[in-house]
This record gives sequence, C-alpha cells and structure tokens, in this order.
Amino acid sequence: MSGKLYGVGLGPGDPSLMTVRAVEVIAEADVIAYHSARHGRSIARSIAERHLRADHVEERLVYPLTVETTDHPGGYQGAMDDFYAEASARLAAHLDAGRTVAVLAEGDPLFYGSYMHMHKRLADRYDTEVIPGVTSVSAAAARLGTPLAEGEEVLTILPGTLPEEELTARLAATDVAVVMKLGRTFPKVRRALEGSGRLARARYVERATMAGERRALLADVDAESVPYFSVAVLPSQVDAVAPEPAPGAVGEVVVVGTGPAGPLWLTPETRGALAAADDLVGYTTYLDRVPVRAGQRRHGSDNKVEAERAEFALQLARRGRRVAVVSGGDPGVFAMATAVLEAASAEEHADVPVRVLPGVTAANAAAARAGAPLGHDYAALSLSDRLKPWEVIAERLRAAAGADLVLALYNPGSGSRTWQVGKARELLLEHRAPDTPVVVARDVGGAGERLRIVRLADLDPAEVDMRTILLVGSSQTRVVRRGDGEEVVWTPRRYPEA
Repeated sequence: MSGKLYGVGLGPGDPSLMTVRAVEVIAEADVIAYHSARHGRSIARSIAERHLRADHVEERLVYPLTVETTDHPGGYQGAMDDFYAEASARLAAHLDAGRTVAVLAEGDPLFYGSYMHMHKRLADRYDTEVIPGVTSVSAAAARLGTPLAEGEEVLTILPGTLPEEELTARLAATDVAVVMKLGRTFPKVRRALEGSGRLARARYVERATMAGERRALLADVDAESVPYFSVAVLPSQVDAVAPEPAPGAVGEVVVVGTGPAGPLWLTPETRGALAAADDLVGYTTYLDRVPVRAGQRRHGSDNKVEAERAEFALQLARRGRRVAVVSGGDPGVFAMATAVLEAASAEEHADVPVRVLPGVTAANAAAARAGAPLGHDYAALSLSDRLKPWEVIAERLRAAAGADLVLALYNPGSGSRTWQVGKARELLLEHRAPDTPVVVARDVGGAGERLRIVRLADLDPAEVDMRTILLVGSSQTRVVRRGDGEEVVWTPRRYPEA
C-alpha cells in the first residue's frame, strides 16, 4: 500500500494558530518535509517544531536559488522546475514505501505556497489530503484590528511582483486589497498605491503574529527595512470618515467618463478616481451607475444644468474637496469636460487642478456591437439644436456626407425634438445611396439594448430617442451575413483611387 500525502497549513507564524487537524497529521506522519533556502533555516519547521519527534524522518527541500541569477539553460523557471521535479520524486519514494508524508506550509498550502508544486505532481498518483491554514491575509487584518472587507466590498489579493502599471490599475479598480510578497517589490508597490490614489489609507504589517511583528502606515515605512514576509493592506471603507481638508487647501476636479452603460465599461483609472473622490457630481442617471461608497457625498441634478454642475464642482474643490464629475460615455465628446474646463477658465478657479479621464464613447460601443463601421475616416455630429442652430447642423451634414465620411450622429431625437432625424435623412440621401447601411443602436450595454441595421431610405424617426446613436455608412461600408445568421457591418480601411 502506498503512503498518504498531506499538505499541512501551519498558519501565519504563531504556533498556537495551527489547527487541531494540522497537529494531528504531524503526529501521525512518518516523514516531515519542508522547504528552506540554502542557509538551511525553515520558517515552516520552526512553527511546527514543538510537534516534531525524534523518530520523524525529515526531508529538507532546499531551493537551488531564490532571487539570484542562474546559468541553468532554462533560466530561473527551468531551475525551479527541475528542483520541484526532484523534490517530488524524493517524496514519491517515501510514499511508494508506504510512509505517510506531511509537507509543511506556512499559511495555507494552496495559497501562494510551495506545497502546491508537490501537490500538482503527486496528487493524481497518491491518496492526498490538504489541511487548510490561517493565511497571512487574515492574520494581518486581525492584527490591524480593522475590518478587511464588509458588505458588498470586493477584496483583491495581489502579488507585489506584478508590473507596476498592472498593480496600479488593479488597486484603482477594487474596494479593498492586500498586496503580498513585498520585500524588494516595496518601492514599486508604494508607487502603485500612490498612483491609484490609495496610499493615504494603506497599512503595513510585517511578520504578522510572529516575533518581530511590525505595523505602520505604509507611507511611513522605509523601503530598506521591508522583508519578504510583509503585506500591504487597504482595509474596509465602510464607516470610514474622510479627513477634513486643511484650511486653505485646494482639492481637485476629475471629469470621468463612465462609458455607455454600467460597471463593465469603466476603465481602471476611472474606477480609481471614483473611489478616491470625496464628492460625486453629475446627472442623476449617470450617478446611478457609480457604486455607493461609504463617506462619499453624491450631488445629482437634471441633465440640462451642465454649467451649474461645473461651477458647483469647482466650488467644492476650492474648499479642499476631491470631486469627480461623472459623465456618460467619454466626457470630452458632447459631454461634461467642456463645461468644466470652460468654468475653470475663469480667473477665480485658475488654481483648481482639473483632470479629464477618457471613457468608452457611445459611437465606439455601438460600432463594436455592429462590427467595424468606423474602420475608416468618420465624423461625429450632434443633431441637437439646443446649443447650435439647425442651419449649422445641416451645413455640416452636407459637408461630411459630400466627403463620403461615415457619420456618428449623437443626440438624434428626444421628446421635444422629433423632426431632426427625418430632415437629416433627407439631406444625407442627397449624397448617399438609399441602401446605405445605418446602425440604429439604443442603450448599448444597458438592459434595454437594441441594435438594428437598416437602409438609409428606411430609417424611421419614430424608433429614435435620446438613448439612441446612429452610425451612417459611407459608400464603401458593407453589410455581411455570416454563417450564424448574424449581420455585421464594416468599412474597409482601403479607399478606392479616383
């Protein structure tokens, strides 16, 4: 009979945090295996030491390297693969001899642990049991004495070895987080926390539950003092109270685009700006797309008060508040960025920082759903005559149609504007063939999404409202019915010579 393999989680470091089952398995085992660096010391062995017997067979699995370089033909990964293959073969020999093998693992065996490399090589051949352990994540939160994640908050666990830009994006996009594997990665992790606007509330825990434990605000930690066994923690924001701005301090205004619909369309950068804001200002419909966060103030208003919203946001920032002005789509395309920058050009707001973060436009979203109708040159026009005369709109329609550009027509109609689509169709038919494809896209990404491809001559103004965008093809735009029966629209990048 073959022996049984155990992956034994020992918890974060304090031997008293080992589970009863872990102690039982160690007592029953014939062989105790543990990893160590070349210096021979093993943290896993030191945690379990009081439970080891003189007659235990100890298998020390010594890493051939940790962070140094190697002349192995397969590089670092090749050297480690060979090591894990050799180590698992040593354990397999014990198992074949009928011995029970317990592989010790700090924390939890299947959570960023070395045991999993043995498990993947042996579990399909031998009877195996994994004993879970308290992770360093849980231990760090417990030692900080603050909730880690509450309610509907999303916890993200990240290795500090990720590229800095990836770390920044993921930190910006989550509610709460733990970054592991610090040590040499600490300067990069600190920059990522700062770049994502999370540094102020980040906490640092070193050797949680072990001798030499240290806790601090991460911003105050000297990078030269950080060991591998440390974590960065962004704790729960529920019940968090934003600090009052210092007297005379000036905040900032960030104008963000939420894309055409819900959270799937937010960029990580936008998520970060929304999470870091003290105040959210915007049209109520767009504000409803943004998750509610504890401590934030939300200021919703009607869709037709752009100038008032912009002025209000700048006034908040002058009082030291961090303000996110929420816009649908991209804030610079028929949206709030212009209103904010216009108001910010006034002398009284000259010292207020203003940033604009891009979002997925309605035209891009509709085009992607339809195929690639914007694959060549195109023009974007608004059919709303609320801010410009219809004569200007008509002149631009004729010019763009005469240049054979694909057209993205925003704001085509509303409850109070019902005739513009019909008039635009008449103007376009002066330059375009009746069978020119038109993508009629409504509420892309939303619950009421509806997309149709019609001939220009058949475009019905009655099916168009303010949640609709029209993409009118050029003379080169094609509609193809594919094998699944779906129609796709695309415009070739190559234009024929005259």
